[in-house]
Amino acid sequence: MAPFIVLVSSFLLFRVLGIVGWTYLDSWVIDLRFAVACMFLLSASAHWGKRRPDLIKMVPPSLPKPEWMITLTGWLELIGAIGIVLPATSQLASIGLSLLLLAMFPANIRAAREGIAIAGKPATPIVLRTILQIIFLSAVLFAGFSY
Repeated sequence: MAPFIVLVSSFLLFRVLGIVGWTYLDSWVIDLRFAVACMFLLSASAHWGKRRPDLIKMVPPSLPKPEWMITLTGWLELIGAIGIVLPATSQLASIGLSLLLLAMFPANIRAAREGIAIAGKPATPIVLRTILQIIFLSAVLFAGFSY
């Protein structure tokens, strides 16, 4: 839930800053790009922090070297977060982040089905996680392909 909270609250913060006079942020598209970036920066931070062991447990056993997968996806999230805020790369970053969300979704399903806790908290139930995934994908695609 934390990525969702960051996405929504940072979007609202950037909207307010744009409305009160920060002209660069006076565009819902720019605000959404920065909110998506904040969400992925938060998510990427878990790939190296205390949640790392839990993320490693989520990796499906069919994939090799789960530790490397977590490191790789963390780096891709960081790169995507930077790319989504740059107008020249926002579309490419949007495609990359969308593919990343789709590729990582099976790990979230596995966590929910097998009861893998993250930071001591139960995994998000599959139905809620699916709804969140749709919201995240929508935000990423709108951020990259709206003007």
